[in-house]
Parts: sequence; C-alpha cells; structure tokens
Amino acid sequence: MRAYGARDTRTQISFMQDKIRTDRVAKSPSRDRFIPVRKEDILDALIDHGAISGDGHRKQFRELCRMLAAIFHYEYFTQLEKLRHDYFYFDPQLDKPPGLSAADMENAYADLMAALSIVLEDANFVEVPPEDIARAHREAAATSIATETPLDDFRAVRFFHRGQHQRILRIKRRFGLSEDELQTEVYDDVVMFAALKPQAEIASRRERKRLSARHLRPGSVLIKYFRNIARADLNALYPNARVVLTTWDKLILAVPAIAGGIPILLGLSSTVTVLFLVIGFYLGVSAAVEDSEMKKALAALSGLVALGGFIMRQWVKYQRQSLAHQVAITNNVYYRNINNNAGIFDYLIAAAEDQECKEAFLAYYFLATAQDVLDEATLEERIERWLKETFSVEVEFRVAEALSKLERLELLRRNGSALSVPRPQEALARLDTVWDDFFPASNIAALAEGAAETPGARAVQ
Repeated sequence: MRAYGARDTRTQISFMQDKIRTDRVAKSPSRDRFIPVRKEDILDALIDHGAISGDGHRKQFRELCRMLAAIFHYEYFTQLEKLRHDYFYFDPQLDKPPGLSAADMENAYADLMAALSIVLEDANFVEVPPEDIARAHREAAATSIATETPLDDFRAVRFFHRGQHQRILRIKRRFGLSEDELQTEVYDDVVMFAALKPQAEIASRRERKRLSARHLRPGSVLIKYFRNIARADLNALYPNARVVLTTWDKLILAVPAIAGGIPILLGLSSTVTVLFLVIGFYLGVSAAVEDSEMKKALAALSGLVALGGFIMRQWVKYQRQSLAHQVAITNNVYYRNINNNAGIFDYLIAAAEDQECKEAFLAYYFLATAQDVLDEATLEERIERWLKETFSVEVEFRVAEALSKLERLELLRRNGSALSVPRPQEALARLDTVWDDFFPASNIAALAEGAAETPGARAVQ
C-alpha cells in the first residue's frame, strides 16, 4: 500500500438540476479501476472457467481465496482503528473542541488525510479533478435550479468518485412546452470531504453565526457518501449549499408584480396626500377636513391595504418558489446519501477490502493457470478481457497493485519480466504461516506468564 499525504485542492461551485427525466443511458467511454462484480461471483466464475481441474484442486483454490480474504480483513481492521482514531478530533459530534495545540491539530489533520487517502485508493476511488468540476459548472448553467455555496467556511473541499456512466437528461423548458437534452457524467459512488476552517481563522461574525445556525463546529471535518450523483449536482452536496432563484424565476415573479403594482401606485399617488391631511386633523395638526377629502382618505387607506396585500402575496410566491426548489434539492440529496462521518469508515474499509480480494484472486488465478509465461502487460490484458467476456464490464485492472499484494505475501516469483506463483498447496502453507505470525505463540505465552507472575492476579474461573 502506498501512503498519500494531504494535497491542496481547489473548491468549485456548480449548479444542481432537478425535475429531469432520464430516457436513455450510455456507457462511459472511459474505463474505471473499480470492479463492479461481487467477490463471490468472481470466485464462482473462476472455478467455472475450467482451468482448474479436479474437485481437490478447486477446494484448494477456494481455501486459498478464503485465507487471502481473512488476511486482508485482519490487516484492514488495523486501518479501520487508525481512521477512527485520526478522525476523533474532527468529528462534528464532539461536544467540545479538542484540547490540542494548533500544531498538533495540523499534524492530526495530515494523518487523517493520509489514512483516508490510502483507503480510498484501495477502494478504487479517484479524486474528481478541478477541470471536471469546472465542466460541470458549464453543464449545470443550462438547468433550472441554481445554488450558492459560501466557500469561505472551508479550508478544503474534495470529491472522490468510483464508477461512472454517461446519462442523457431531458429538461423541461418554456412551461413544459419543450424539452432540451443535456448529456452529463453520473458518478456511481461519491465521497465528499469538507474540512471547516479552525476557529482562529474565522474572523467574520457573520461566518460564525452561519456555522452556528447549521450546528457546524469550526475545525470539524464532514465526510459524506452518496450514490448516483450527476457531475452537475456536485455543489448541492456542500453542507452549506442554499438555493437561489434563476433569472427566469425572477422574471416570472417580477413581471406580474410590476404589472399589478403600477396601477395600485398610480391610484394612491392622487389620494395619499389627502390621507395625510385627515391623519393630521385627528392628530390636531389640521383645523378642518371636508367630506370629500374624507372619502378620498378612505379610498387611499383602502389602496394602502391593497398594496400591502399585494406585496405580501408576491413575497409568499417568492418563498413558495424557493421552498419548492429547496425541497427538490433536499429530496435529491437525501435519497442518495448512504452514510456520514465516522460511519463511513466501516463502509469504505469493507469496499477497499473487497476490491483488494478481487484483484488478488484474479492475479493469482491467471498466473497459476497460465499455459505460457506472462508479464504484467499480458496478465492485465487477459484479466480485463475475461472480465469483459464474463461480466460485460470494462475496467482498467490495477495489475501492479494486485501483484504487489501477492509479492508482499511471498506468493509471487519474478524472473526478469516473467511472473509465476506457487501451486495452491504451497501457497496455502505460506498463508498459514502469515496468519500464525499475526498471533505468535511465543508472545501469547509470554503475556500469559507475565500475567501469572503479577502480584494479586487471580485465575479466571
């Protein structure tokens, strides 16, 4: 496994689209490293492939894969504990800020980013590059709902995705009388990492108030996992995203307001002065008021009431339109949210472990059953072709990472560029030694002896 340090990334803003209907889906022309097939299905398909003959050899291969899975599971347990430890200081559920110095918090932040990057890499997630987010902004400019995100609240926002496909979206225009097509990239899995600025870096009182209203602790880190997110929707995933009306929405509200408000204002212009005279009479400022002036004053008062009602009606329309957009966005994000914050680690660890197992199974099988000598390029090509023929999936197989796993467990032999693996029986013996090394008998005996010699120790009945 390779360690990845924290990297500076640019945060971007895009727009979210809603009320769209998907009519057809096309496969993405680019290949992904993610293998979207169950581990059990791959194992069964390898057995059924026929290159391993005899029930005994098949059982040995299954046992080999089971031991590989157990070893990876144990190793990832350590990684899971590290993630939980590194995230503790940045968990938004923490009641009070951790009592660490600024330097210690920076070190903890770097540790968290390094540990998370390793797991995301092993789970075959890749970071969404800034140019893709910029392209998403251009795509979303044609949609009907816009959002704004105050980026000043964050020190870093990063998106990682796994799996993707092209989708043709149809967007209703002109009051539903016509439809426009928008082709966009849809990510199967998206992980958002959003780090809020520390308290010392927040100088604006408005910023602090905004975070407090959303119950966001300065310096905390939000991690969210989503499914099936269009690239044009990425900025709607920000914790502080809010809806803004588009130019078209503003015109729909403003034109009737102007058309209905002008006659009311014109009617008031000739009577409002009389209303002030009547008010002055009742306050003792004016000496007398004629009956005709009283009638005009009543008419002016009625006009003001009508104007107030008109303003209130337009405000309600504005709020209703904003609320409709907000509900649409909330529903879109809510039903695509899989997990949040510390709960994500179990899911990511399981995903990384699953991908590591499938890569190791495939690499060992095709090396063990090869009738000729294979190098890395040939092995990669054969595995990718088999996955396409067997499961109709096109992936960019991570052959170097798969071989490194086998090599670390001493299950790979290199002779120049030629690759080979030991027979299943020999490989099983090697994996049994690896498993025993996790819990050396000498260490267990030493711990037991030390406990027995401890004064006051009592045997557990």
